[in-house]
Amino acid sequence: MKIGVGVGHDRAQASWRLHPPGAIPTHLEAPPLLSLVPLTTGLPSDTDMAQLVTTELLLLLAGVAAVWAARPRTELLNVCMDAKHHKEKPSPEDELHEQCSPWKKNSCCFANTSREAHKDISYLYRFNWDHCGQMAPACKQHFIQDTCLYECSPNLGPWIQQVNQSWRKERILNVPLCKEDCQQWWEDCRTSYTCKSNWHKGWNWSSGHNRCPVGAACHHFHFYFPTPAALCEGIWSHSYKLSNYSRGSGRCIQMWFDPAQGNPNEEVARFYALAMSAGAMPHGIGLLLLSLVPMLQLWLLS
Repeated sequence: MKIGVGVGHDRAQASWRLHPPGAIPTHLEAPPLLSLVPLTTGLPSDTDMAQLVTTELLLLLAGVAAVWAARPRTELLNVCMDAKHHKEKPSPEDELHEQCSPWKKNSCCFANTSREAHKDISYLYRFNWDHCGQMAPACKQHFIQDTCLYECSPNLGPWIQQVNQSWRKERILNVPLCKEDCQQWWEDCRTSYTCKSNWHKGWNWSSGHNRCPVGAACHHFHFYFPTPAALCEGIWSHSYKLSNYSRGSGRCIQMWFDPAQGNPNEEVARFYALAMSAGAMPHGIGLLLLSLVPMLQLWLLS
């Protein structure tokens, strides 16, 4: 939950780390050119040849589209954000602290980062959770877990985007948070107090940590966050998006999970990376191939 001057999760567009596409698999190659020639005793006419080449080009276009859709978006999987405290690449981290420990087998955060995530006004972002009096322990647990997910998870690649900020180059945007995690976060924080609905910006930092800006009154959380969606989506400038999916569905990111059962967010990241790649074929490839069809027809008939 990047908190700091320009705080936290504003986590603000995607450096996709593009890699060159692999070779077209043989099972997707178009058939030989003459395989579609009618079995007649004579050679095909010019018109037949033009139609044949047109068919072959359309088959090639379909093949390229299929390959592009099927190629894995590995640059979106098992990656770390380019941000203030993240590792360059994920790796095991045996000494992750308490709530961050589920990521110790493969983590984007260092052990010291995980310890600081559990402290008030830590060196990470100098953010004070108790800016309107002491936050309820049950509520604070969610913010610690949010910090651990943000700092440690290598499974947020599909939602990483570039941002032009002095303290980080990437953020996350609209991560689909499982509805139970969001609902419980909201329930456990209803009795705590805050003075703002967007914690990413607008604080008074004159004391070295965040304080409520002049004129901002402290109220119960539900005053500023009347619904679970208002909390999860608004508090860090849409780093998260409330999902309609439940924990264990493979379609939403879990803030909390039992590492003994594996990391469920790996499957979620793979699903969304594949969904993104399915619609990511560059339009230029298709336009180029389509533009060749009428030119070849004219050439063959001339």
